Amino acid sequence: MRAAAVQMSATTDVGENLETASRLVGEAAAQGAGLVVLPEKWPVLGAIHHMRAGAQPLDGELVSGLCSLASELGIDLVAGSVSEPGDDERLFNSSIHVGPDGEVKAVYRKLHLFDVDLESISYRESDGERAGDEIVCSQAADGSGIGLTICFDLRFPELYRALALAGARVLCVPAAFTLETTRAHWEILLRARAIEQQCFVIAANQFGASASGIESGGRSMIIDAWGEILAQAPESGEAVIVADLDMEHLEEVRRRVPAHSARRSDVYADPGPIIEP
Repeated sequence: MRAAAVQMSATTDVGENLETASRLVGEAAAQGAGLVVLPEKWPVLGAIHHMRAGAQPLDGELVSGLCSLASELGIDLVAGSVSEPGDDERLFNSSIHVGPDGEVKAVYRKLHLFDVDLESISYRESDGERAGDEIVCSQAADGSGIGLTICFDLRFPELYRALALAGARVLCVPAAFTLETTRAHWEILLRARAIEQQCFVIAANQFGASASGIESGGRSMIIDAWGEILAQAPESGEAVIVADLDMEHLEEVRRRVPAHSARRSDVYADPGPIIEP
């Protein structure tokens, strides 16, 4: 499988962002990628009023356009994340997997919301967003398991273990990691998730300052099951990074370090139910 991560800097203009994303996804497909991952909140990135203005239901024009794009290019498209209206004013941060047949294969709603109250800053995603309550493992056209996660989820290894145990071979991490945390933690966390779960990791990050004033740090990456970086984007600028995912190499890694079979589920609890297609 050849995979790609798209790095972009989303504005508050849905049409402009869709045009940018479509162009970059097309570039990835032209390079032979059969699985393409977009960053978090690529249709609109900004303050919560920007997100509300750009939110669309999953049966709306935005997702319909993604389905047409995936079908036209014949790819599995993990469409980063989009803002999905909920039952109240709060939004779900939802990642959508669309197959090469143009059908939605899975929807994952971000589990972990970033809330912090410090003397110098207060930032609470839960004021404008709702957390999901399901772990979702989808499947690519070639049968490879795809684990869906979003941004802050990266700091919760138990989610990634649950996905690996459910059959994920590829872990997708669309993100808008800040510049500070990208520089300090991004690579370490991504490589750790790849090594501990013995999976490929495709991480598509935003770059640059959004309308909210928060700056994202780029450095989108594709990492193999041994923790080696196969492809990496720069800190700033649009990018399409591509790498071949060798599933035989993944299985060899799991044979060499049989961490999954050595688990002590008789001592510690297995994760909860997983949503699979």
